Amino acid sequence: MEIGSRIAAARTAAGLTQQELADKLFVSRHLVSKWEQGLRRPDLKTAELIASALSVPCDSIISREECVFGELQGLIPKGTELTVERLSALISRFLRQRTETESDIFISRYYLLQSFSQIAMAHGMGENQVRSRLSKTVKRLGEYLKEECENDGH
Repeated sequence: MEIGSRIAAARTAAGLTQQELADKLFVSRHLVSKWEQGLRRPDLKTAELIASALSVPCDSIISREECVFGELQGLIPKGTELTVERLSALISRFLRQRTETESDIFISRYYLLQSFSQIAMAHGMGENQVRSRLSKTVKRLGEYLKEECENDGH
């Protein structure tokens, strides 16, 4: 079952309309509709708020792994078939080229599955700074993967 279907099922089971859920979350009904249709995907923090509003465990909406790895899936160039081993090797080589802080933040998020607030505390910075640094690193990773796949003829 897709995330949107899980949100819709939990909302219906809780006896709420889309508007009532939207009101609880301080978002628009249109956004709730997009989540349920699979047109938008809530991040982990939002998924936790949705689960809380519906009185269900967060994992019944989305698992931490599903959410975090969803952030990376768009980085693999379309039409490219990479084995897990090859992708892991490329990511490892990419991380060795980054600063220690960039690598630590990336590993904390995508390997240790830590939240932005956990990473921010560990590195003595704000959540927005963590998001910004991670966003730049992920963008560079996407460029790196594209270049490597083109060089390999994938």
